Amino acid sequence: QAQLVESGGRLVQAGGSLNLSCTTPGFTFNLLSLGWFRQAPGKEREFVATISPSGRGAEYGDSVRGRFAISRDNRQKTMFLQMNSLRSEDTGVYYCCAADRWASFAEITSSTHYPHWGQGTQVTVST
Repeated sequence: QAQLVESGGRLVQAGGSLNLSCTTPGFTFNLLSLGWFRQAPGKEREFVATISPSGRGAEYGDSVRGRFAISRDNRQKTMFLQMNSLRSEDTGVYYCCAADRWASFAEITSSTHYPHWGQGTQVTVST
């Protein structure tokens, strides 16, 4: 059964770095647009970043632009989210998601664009 599997979340101090990974067993990886959303307790799910199937297109949420970098390795069939200069407000569950097409900015930054979701990985940033 096709699924999305996140890994890499843990407790980290403010100012530190983390690298999240997402694999997609059962999917044709290089055809997928892939993204990250996060959700903090009591808050709505928030767009973090997304990357096109080729890896040449990427978009970021305002709160992470310049600190986070999304990438993918189509040979290893893995997507990455490098998170630097972490802040307490980056705390939350980070979800990997996938769609079968790249689209407009408004679409790819909306959770409704992605029909496939992982279970999430917890990131906690301590001060």
